Amino acid sequence: MPYKPPTPSPSPPPQSPSPPQTPTMPQHSHHRPPNFPFLFPKAQSTVLPDPSLFLSPSLLSSPLPTNSFFQNFTLKNGDQPEYIHPYLIKSSLSSLSVSYPSQSHNSSFIYQIFVVDLTISATNKSDPNPGKSHVISSYSDLSVTLDMPSSNFRFFLVRGSPFLTCLITGNTEITISTIHAILSFSSSNSLTKYTVKLNNNQTWLIYSSSPINLSHDLSSITSEGFSGIIRIAVLPDSDPKYEAILDRFSSCYPISGDASFTKPFCLEYRWEKKGWGDLLMLAHPLHLRLLSSKDSDVTVLDDFKYNSIDGELVGVVGDSWVLKTDPVSVTWHSIKGIKEESYGEIVDALVKDVEGLDSSAITTTSSYFYGKLIARAARLALIAEEVNFLDVIPTIRKFLKETIDPWLEGTFGGNGFLHDDKWGGIVTKQGLTDSGADFGFGIYNDHHYHLGYFLYGIAVLAKVDPAWGRKYRSQAYSLMADFMNLGRRSNSNYTRLRCFDLYKLHSWAGGLTEFADGRNQESTSEAVNAYYSAALMGLAYGDTHLVATGSMLAALEIHAAQTWWHVKEGDKLYTEDFTGENRLVGVLWASKRDSGLWFAPPAWKECRLGIQLLPLLPISEVLFSDVGFVRKLVNWTLPALGREGVGEGWKGFVYALEGIYDKEIALEKIKNLNDHDDGNTLTNLLWWIHSRGDEEEVGWEGGGKFSWFGYYCH
Repeated sequence: MPYKPPTPSPSPPPQSPSPPQTPTMPQHSHHRPPNFPFLFPKAQSTVLPDPSLFLSPSLLSSPLPTNSFFQNFTLKNGDQPEYIHPYLIKSSLSSLSVSYPSQSHNSSFIYQIFVVDLTISATNKSDPNPGKSHVISSYSDLSVTLDMPSSNFRFFLVRGSPFLTCLITGNTEITISTIHAILSFSSSNSLTKYTVKLNNNQTWLIYSSSPINLSHDLSSITSEGFSGIIRIAVLPDSDPKYEAILDRFSSCYPISGDASFTKPFCLEYRWEKKGWGDLLMLAHPLHLRLLSSKDSDVTVLDDFKYNSIDGELVGVVGDSWVLKTDPVSVTWHSIKGIKEESYGEIVDALVKDVEGLDSSAITTTSSYFYGKLIARAARLALIAEEVNFLDVIPTIRKFLKETIDPWLEGTFGGNGFLHDDKWGGIVTKQGLTDSGADFGFGIYNDHHYHLGYFLYGIAVLAKVDPAWGRKYRSQAYSLMADFMNLGRRSNSNYTRLRCFDLYKLHSWAGGLTEFADGRNQESTSEAVNAYYSAALMGLAYGDTHLVATGSMLAALEIHAAQTWWHVKEGDKLYTEDFTGENRLVGVLWASKRDSGLWFAPPAWKECRLGIQLLPLLPISEVLFSDVGFVRKLVNWTLPALGREGVGEGWKGFVYALEGIYDKEIALEKIKNLNDHDDGNTLTNLLWWIHSRGDEEEVGWEGGGKFSWFGYYCH
């Protein structure tokens, strides 16, 4: 059963009721390889979209985002919505529509419904360029700026701002229209604030930087010529106590926001702001959990809240935030170790699995499945180290060289890595002409998944064969930088953090495909594997910066998985009908939660569990550290194994989690399996079961339990 669909199918429109940058972590120049940075051969893709359609010419000379929160604004007509908390935003025909979305939900999915609450446009547009309603003039980690030249508008779309902010030039007449009816309309004496009540129970506030004359009819508001700043905010629940807060913070507006890794396991947000007074932004539940009041000069407004599919968004006042996560130590071997009496059973399986390694027998040319086979073999080398049976390592090393070298040297017959200049990144040979090949890798889908498996193999091979590691260091860093570059635009070959979303604090996998529900990610565990593997590569190369960055991103990805993908009984984050039926989200979208997978229906719960656990690694213990949740998840999944045709490989992952709280029963089940996932082995499952300690039913939160260097971090 393949793990991803052969072609990314766009999300169906909601129906009711159905369902930029030096390569990352530059080393100190004294040990920089002579051919650093390495670039794979340049290639021209026939399937990639044209970035110049919506991106300003000044941005095109640098690598461009391919998985960002505003990606829909760069694709096709640029008119699919994006979720910029708390609003859904849609741009078309040189106007911008905003929706404060309500949710539609049942036991299978939840999605936010785009209803055009307000549309802002110029009353007399100049000749708009057909098919080009907006230009992205700049972007940053936390914001994107949309210009509408024919309307004299510039929208500062800053994530988590309760206000939509627009700079208007040229003494332009404005129209604000709605599909609802305007029930009442009033202004302040100064004509710098208007209150608009609609017949859908919404109240919207319009603020202006100088007096503006607005008049209205049943469904539209018009102005005389105006230049200056307009800010629009919905009043949550039409509650007057919120209105005083919005009034107070209406005159300070953010125009962009950046996130930076300031020290180990710390992420700092800083906004560039204009106007006067303090800055009000909104934090999602994971922000609130990680927000360090010791390190940030912030005030949390606990009872100022907006609704969101990601949980309540809460007001935070302050120009910068510091987010801190518990340290996660990245280890080659199991966290608790294995008792010596268990070595024999593992070694017996290890000898058989290593005997089965044969690079000439590999038939796949897929970058994803090939990467899994490399990582699967590399696991065997580390398990051999851990059980002190080093006799098999030369065979594994030979297999790893035979499988990895051709991809790094460009001599692999069926496929290979190439460099695309148009967006700035690695593509595959098969993906140059077929957007569905390699699960869309050629259109920047799933990069962290595929490359994470390669990095795992490279890290292990560089560990057991340091001379090989030195020889291929530049290629290894190039693969890593494709999705983990930290630099910002100038003279780089890769965009900044291709997959990782620094506001949501997890990765997206969707690439350059337009989706009605925004970006999506299915397998959080493969995302964790990518950053974990990069950190292991840092260990192999003695690069402390890479270790720190990979560990930090892995820690954030784990927090996000536990927050949004792991569905806890009785949790209030999602609707009751969805939470009652699901212990895991299948595919998480910017604006939707789906119980189905790309490759399997909701009833195949073993696939849902497996795709959120594989590959099974030492860090899987941290990802599934909440033993009480694991027990409920396994009990929820086990009945699905009675279905006819359930794959043995998927069963193996269910039993692995069962082993966290019931080693003996899980061990018996694992020994009776007659097949394994193509990225897994009997050796790896036995290693996992025998490295379970006596688990306490506690989670990772608040523990130095998974870090031996926590004391030194903050």
